[in-house]
Amino acid sequence: MLDGLSEYCTGTLAEHGCPSVSVAVAERGEVILAAAYGTADAATGRPATPDTVYGLASITKPMTATAVCHAADEGLLDLDAPVPLPGADRWPAPTARQLLQHRGGLGAYYDWDYGDGERVHDPDRYAVPYRTPGTGFGYANLGYRFLGRLLEQATGQELGAGVRARVFEPLGLTGCHVGRVYPGSASSALRYTSDGRAYPDYDCSHPGATLGWAPAGELALFAQSYDRLLKPETAAAVRQALPVNEHLGYGLGWCLSSGDGPLVQSHGGGGPGVAAMTVAVPERQLSVAVLTNSTNKAARDAILRYVLGELVPDWIAESITPVVADPPRPMMLPEGDWTGRISAPEREVPVTLRVLPGRQAELRLAGASATIAASASAAWDLRASFPLQLPTADARINSPELGLGLRLERGALTGEAHAYKNGDADGRLGNFLSHPCTLEPA
Repeated sequence: MLDGLSEYCTGTLAEHGCPSVSVAVAERGEVILAAAYGTADAATGRPATPDTVYGLASITKPMTATAVCHAADEGLLDLDAPVPLPGADRWPAPTARQLLQHRGGLGAYYDWDYGDGERVHDPDRYAVPYRTPGTGFGYANLGYRFLGRLLEQATGQELGAGVRARVFEPLGLTGCHVGRVYPGSASSALRYTSDGRAYPDYDCSHPGATLGWAPAGELALFAQSYDRLLKPETAAAVRQALPVNEHLGYGLGWCLSSGDGPLVQSHGGGGPGVAAMTVAVPERQLSVAVLTNSTNKAARDAILRYVLGELVPDWIAESITPVVADPPRPMMLPEGDWTGRISAPEREVPVTLRVLPGRQAELRLAGASATIAASASAAWDLRASFPLQLPTADARINSPELGLGLRLERGALTGEAHAYKNGDADGRLGNFLSHPCTLEPA
């Protein structure tokens, strides 16, 4: 099985400049393949081994979800009870189940604290629903921030301790951890930018979404055994996925495939110096984990395709990628000016948008302007990304670009403005901050 794995992984790491990869395959509750290639620490030359622990980024979500579901089975919390959010005065509060499914109405968000004193000081201010809870899928780290808080309140334990007690220890996963730093840091892989610079240890405000750690073998075992911890009806509910696109949906912490072929359960993770993926085929009692220590996902994706192509010939890539179906279309807004505001937590920021001939758009704010080609999609009447920085303290930390997604409703353009940074090729990965945006005809 996978006789050419060593040569393929070594070549793929070199092709994409990725320091290391750890690959594991588990079947019927046992790790049947565990291999690692490259260096866990480029400065010292410490090699990656099958026991090396990697950051998981968003694969932390199914771990947190399992702990939340376990606490619900214990009667410590109710998955269908509202979870109060600081900014949810416009809509009903979402339930824990809706937050687990990324249907709480929250916008996209992440933040990173690199220990240099520059961080988003009050992430709760970004917990502003953009739609009625339950009406649409919106991948939201902030939802798992509040699920982690809910778990702590229900159990009386810090998040990492609660997940360890309810998930890792019962499954015998001694190498797994949720927290800012892995306790045995000498056995963990250092994390690197896409061009090979080491990241410092970092924190974030959504640990239940992001700060998991595991060796590949234990992650593969978790992916096929977590449901043993839950009541049968709860385990079934985990896999009752609401559709995200024609190929898959999102359940309680997991992506689940739909359509022909075997059910494929998966979750990926990406962040500063992390690109990870785990995939399970429950009916075959088979699971795979591929972990790398680079922000660039290219090596992870290539190696995962190679492994799954050998083990699950009938899989398709679309069955593990939760892309919301939003096909592009030409931007058809009439030429003219629109004025309004971006509602940042710090203050309202006045903006002017000018729709120009040739489907160009000019955005002006804070004395600066930029003109770019605009597009549209099924969900948005205008999509554009401008090389402009939102003039707020949070955006100035490390979010130098501004993206807009606006739809025309009742004569106004309404939607979202995202302050972000595109990758980490010229520094560290930045924050991603979502804000409501409303424009009226000038």
